[in-house]
Amino acid sequence: MSDDHHDHSHPLNPDEEHTLGYYGIMEIAVRELLIEQDVISQQDVRAGLEALDKGDAALGARVVARAWTDDAFKSLLLRDGTKAVSEFGVNMGLADLYAVENTPTLHNVVVCTLCSCYPRALLGLPPDWYKSRHYRARIVREPRSVLEEFGLSLSDSVEVRVHDSTADLRYLVLPDRPKGTEHLGEGALADLITRDCMIGTSIPQPASG
Repeated sequence: MSDDHHDHSHPLNPDEEHTLGYYGIMEIAVRELLIEQDVISQQDVRAGLEALDKGDAALGARVVARAWTDDAFKSLLLRDGTKAVSEFGVNMGLADLYAVENTPTLHNVVVCTLCSCYPRALLGLPPDWYKSRHYRARIVREPRSVLEEFGLSLSDSVEVRVHDSTADLRYLVLPDRPKGTEHLGEGALADLITRDCMIGTSIPQPASG
């Protein structure tokens, strides 16, 4: 089915209501059951949430930069994303990570149509627009129009494929490496990769100068 650093001036606004969906209710039920059965403690939950809240997209950018420079790691990332990111100390918990690769003829973009499932361990907190009903509904129906609102116009020859995250599965977009970056090392490459590039609403740009 169916990414670019922008100023968020597009009309993608977060929802005002905070009603729990199916997965939100299930998450609470499973968490309370695990605590009741002494599998985990409330302190474990709090520590995990704090670790996620401290995260940002820099870790995800390092993963992408490694994939751009290490063919063996790239192959592992595309085959078993959960195992690949564990090399960076990332624990995906109960969800699996699936990496999808952009090419000159294929562009991937990620959404969670039911709530806001998101690879926080790699990208930090999800942006408000990702959680909005506006984005969740429209990116599936009219992905090209939504991407254009982010400032990303794709040729008609490029297929746009939308991936719907779930409670059990998180997606990471592996962007196409920009031309003219062959001389850059991992650190410099990671600086080109934004959070939105790894969601699919932007593409990395080569460093100016």
